[in-house]
Amino acid sequence: MILDSLKNSTLYESLHPRFKCVFDFIESHDLASMECGRHDIDGDNIFVNVQELDLRPTSEARLELHRRYIDIQVLLRGEEELFGWSEKKDCLKAEADFDEQKDVQFFTDVPQCFYSLKVGQFTILYPEDGHAPMLGQGAVKKCIFKIAID
Repeated sequence: MILDSLKNSTLYESLHPRFKCVFDFIESHDLASMECGRHDIDGDNIFVNVQELDLRPTSEARLELHRRYIDIQVLLRGEEELFGWSEKKDCLKAEADFDEQKDVQFFTDVPQCFYSLKVGQFTILYPEDGHAPMLGQGAVKKCIFKIAID
């Protein structure tokens, strides 16, 4: 898991060959005015889901894991979004089997820690990162960039 300010995004471009494309897209688009839904950047290799949603209390945290995609999540509007986090090895209480089509599996384990994402920041979540997004109070608008691992 990585949490940083968008102004430092160039520090992370070398971590994956597709990260530069994502950060260039963020820099060159007015994300806050994008319509909700999926927007393809490079087909299934890189796309972004824009969402407007009401946050849930931390007591309702559901950890999730992915296998095929890395997430880069960016808060566009709202005070903050809380995330729960645990290492993959500590995600033990699966709600159901892994959903290959949706590339997700949910867990009911209590997150090891919580952190907040504010406007102007991003978080990178690898398949090793169990994460519980959409926590906090109020409503937010956010982008979830999905980056294919290979």
